[in-house]
Amino acid sequence: MSQSAEAERADLLLRSTRVITPEGTRAATVAVADGSIAAVLPYEAYEAYGTPQAGETRDAGQSAVRREDLGDDVLLPGLVDTHVHVNDPGRAEWEGFASATRAAAAGGVTTLVDMPLNSVPPTTTVEHLDLKRGAADGRVHIDVGFWGGVIPGNTADLKPLHNAGVFGFKCFLVHSGVEEFPNLSAAELAEAMGEIAGFGGLLVVHAEDAHCLDSAPRTPGRRYADFLASRPRAAEDTAIEGLIALAKRLDARVHVLHLSSGDALPLIAEARREGVRLTVETCPHYLTLTAEEVPDGATEFKCCPPIREAANQDALWQGLADGVIDCVVSDHSPSTADLKRFDTGDFAEAWGGISSLQLGLPAVWTEARRRGHGLEDVARWMSTAPAELAGLRHKGAIEAGRDADFAVLAPDETFTVDPAELHHRNRVTAYAGRTLHGVVRSTWLRGRRIADHGTPTEPTGRLIERQRTA
Repeated sequence: MSQSAEAERADLLLRSTRVITPEGTRAATVAVADGSIAAVLPYEAYEAYGTPQAGETRDAGQSAVRREDLGDDVLLPGLVDTHVHVNDPGRAEWEGFASATRAAAAGGVTTLVDMPLNSVPPTTTVEHLDLKRGAADGRVHIDVGFWGGVIPGNTADLKPLHNAGVFGFKCFLVHSGVEEFPNLSAAELAEAMGEIAGFGGLLVVHAEDAHCLDSAPRTPGRRYADFLASRPRAAEDTAIEGLIALAKRLDARVHVLHLSSGDALPLIAEARREGVRLTVETCPHYLTLTAEEVPDGATEFKCCPPIREAANQDALWQGLADGVIDCVVSDHSPSTADLKRFDTGDFAEAWGGISSLQLGLPAVWTEARRRGHGLEDVARWMSTAPAELAGLRHKGAIEAGRDADFAVLAPDETFTVDPAELHHRNRVTAYAGRTLHGVVRSTWLRGRRIADHGTPTEPTGRLIERQRTA
């Protein structure tokens, strides 16, 4: 059936002078039918499609076509965030499915994939996955999927989790921060990677080398420079080098989480030239915040790996521009305020995690535009590439056949981050007081508006599973 014929079924038409499509940005009308994109049509089609001609009538029960003229606001594909710690069940006081997905919807995110920790229990068995799905069911404002977890001793649980629909498997090479999700030894990593490669799965890795961290100076206290010295770039570089060698030997598909070290980029580029199946992400905080601006005692900036120097940030942006880094996702890792240890400002004791689920799009866009990148780049990094990573073939682009998931952005408008306006359960943010470009006007999930001017509607998201290959 042609796009024109598909468009005749439309129940929603969205028009903008700036629609981000795989072919570029253009003025267009997007026709939506039954929650999917039926067609991307010329701008002028807005007035013609869905309007009965003289002498025609609609079928019985067929409702009128809804129309939204967005003017010059930009229509982007809804963001796909594949690195979110919802912490529910077990630590819902840290976040929770209702609050996390409200924040996501307000920020233009339409799909997230939840990490297997810091919930209790972690998602390391099918039974635990069922508990997590039960905690999320009926409470999510956007579509939510799940990663499985790899810990010592659960190799036999990996294929059943894969068959149950998880999108891949997360592991740590260093202490995870919670006792119920221990890290893997070198031998355990090889065993897990071989098992996952055997059934065609994806292993996603917190890549820091334990020996490097053990040999780094550890000085407790308020000085950010001391904390930064305790998590050197070499720890990431060494771990990634080892991952590359193992993935090459086992022909495994591996993804490096939250890259903060620009020094690792040549290793990654060379591995890809050699055919290693390696993908890489970084995060908004590494692209927008710098070590030089972190005040001593400001533990809201603590994350692991850490926010590094401005020169290192420049390297990460170059890695994005060169395609060595594939995607930008939040690593939203909240906690209760007391765990940030604002009473002492001690970086060694504070919980490491940045909450940015609601702010990722404007934060990245603010810095991207300053560096000469366009919204097409941002949409690729924050929607298309994460969807491809997770195998979400119906997400991540505005084209016929995809889910009608959209973010509507006023890219030239600014706002100052006020923690009180965030939907995160604990409104601690490293972005407080920063002025950002890009106001999310509305968010749409399968053709339904789920947030309007920062206010989410009732939860209508779905729990999703890894899509099987045909």
